[in-house]
Amino acid sequence: MPQNEADIALIGLAVMGQNLILNMNDKGYVVCAFNRTVSKVEEFLKNEAKGTKVIGATSLDDMVSKLKRPRKIVLLVKAGFAVDEFVKKLIPLLSKGDIIIDGGNSQYLDTQKWCKDLSGTGILYVGMGVSGGEDGARYGPSLMPGGHPAAWPHIKEIFQAICAKANDEPCCDWVGEDGAGHFVKMVHNGIEYGDMQLICEAYHLMKDVIGIEQDEMAKVFDEWNKGELDSFLIEITRDILKYKDSDGKYLLPKIRDTAGQKGTGKWTGISALEYGVPVTLIGEAVFSRCLSALKDERLEASKVLPGSGHKFTGDKVAFLEDLRRALYASKLISYAQGFMLLREAAKVNKWNLNYGSIALMWRGGCIIRSAFLGNIKDAFTKNPQLTNLLLDPFFSERISSAQSSLRTVVAQAALVGVPAPALSAALAFYDGYRSGVLPANLLQAQRDYFGAHTYELLHNPGQFIHTNWTGHGGKISASTYNN
Repeated sequence: MPQNEADIALIGLAVMGQNLILNMNDKGYVVCAFNRTVSKVEEFLKNEAKGTKVIGATSLDDMVSKLKRPRKIVLLVKAGFAVDEFVKKLIPLLSKGDIIIDGGNSQYLDTQKWCKDLSGTGILYVGMGVSGGEDGARYGPSLMPGGHPAAWPHIKEIFQAICAKANDEPCCDWVGEDGAGHFVKMVHNGIEYGDMQLICEAYHLMKDVIGIEQDEMAKVFDEWNKGELDSFLIEITRDILKYKDSDGKYLLPKIRDTAGQKGTGKWTGISALEYGVPVTLIGEAVFSRCLSALKDERLEASKVLPGSGHKFTGDKVAFLEDLRRALYASKLISYAQGFMLLREAAKVNKWNLNYGSIALMWRGGCIIRSAFLGNIKDAFTKNPQLTNLLLDPFFSERISSAQSSLRTVVAQAALVGVPAPALSAALAFYDGYRSGVLPANLLQAQRDYFGAHTYELLHNPGQFIHTNWTGHGGKISASTYNN
């Protein structure tokens, strides 16, 4: 292979990296593979990449020398320190117009930093969310690139060729400036946390409220996947429920009920707090994983703390239909909260996000792909300034018709004593969002009483005043000291 003949390079030969390379090779691109442990490059070329056009590199210098200009390098390494170290080593080897693409689950703040730090060098930096797992990387992921806009014309063809397609449209488009791509991927992962928790709660309610057997549960999820709940996560839940171990018994009940996490759901929750957006359902999903990790404590508590003693006595078929509708309504609320966070972050960071395009990027190749993402795209196409998905006619009609089922399910879960934190959070958000009046007036009075934090009156919003509630508190408000 002559020098300067590779179309793109990829650093990081774990399964995702290998599969992404093979995907690019299938689409006709020459890829140069590199790994910090160089022996992995040879192993990859002799095994998974045997018979392909993939070439290897023995060092970063060697890799850079084999690339066409502008040189394009994808990093698929651990977020944080590993990304930083590779970027620092690449900078002196690259020239103006060359492109570094971080395809890992990096924090968007890290991507913002590198975009700023590299702006004076002429090296272009892209933070690209990649979703779809191993299969997605191999056969078509959802890709969410953002960063220096000048990079997009040079990488667009490759990434739109290898990504998933939905109705022949690529599930990859330019997201926005600096950290926008990784922020969108972070919110995607947060919604994924919420979706998974909601499905787990539906499974728990089937098992411990109405007591149906696992084979019947698999049939229920199979039916649900044929309708408005059609999605990747419902589909794999059906498959998991059907799966039997080598002893002929179902595998699922043997799995220890302690969930892990890699941090992106937590980052979504932290960002929601920082931006002041009530992304409550995703927050509950993260905390549910934290609670599951307290296995030993929960076992002890189960011996001491009593439950409700209430048993389900209703119609199982009717409850399953309520559960289906409640799950659908809660998923709509979870997505609505996610897009609320995207909108606020875009406003603060001055990102020009195309929400319909983002929905399209999630329609194929990613973990949260589902049927109603097309409806989300339609909602933002009709009204790009839509403040909340629940206000779109399509979604307001569906949430209105399903909210009674959500109430039934949450109430039944509370009566029987089965935890349903994500479903409950969905209902609480719905009722809070539709309330013209909330008890925050009392909260503001309390804050003013003990801290002189002031409040507004209904007839005069924007004018903050303080009341001397006790008669000896004085007239000076806390805001006076902040001027």
